[in-house]
Amino acid sequence: MTLAIWCVLVAAFLPYVPFGLASRQLDPHAPRRNAPNLEGLAARAHGAHLNAFEAFPFFAAAVIVSQIVEGPSAMVGGLALAFVVARIGHIAFYLADRPPLRSACFFIGLALALVIFIHPAFR
Repeated sequence: MTLAIWCVLVAAFLPYVPFGLASRQLDPHAPRRNAPNLEGLAARAHGAHLNAFEAFPFFAAAVIVSQIVEGPSAMVGGLALAFVVARIGHIAFYLADRPPLRSACFFIGLALALVIFIHPAFR
């Protein structure tokens, strides 16, 4: 398997990292019921959790399309690794309540996924 595919696996599990912080304040029998009432770190962890799920599908599709069209590529592997790093930064800045840095990491990750997606068109 390529580095890019391994990065898809890592990105698939990233949403569960911040969820551990939010889940402590949720009712295990009905966890979604209390989610809107979370505050502070738990609310930010829940937001990071949801955003990680939102970012994953486009990234995964971009890597799969790139692999199908172009085949394994060291450049796509590096871009995918940079995406994972940007998403880890996004989670960290979300939890630390640093909105400008969080947004920067979000847009860097989005741009990286877009480049991965369109990269085969320019080869």
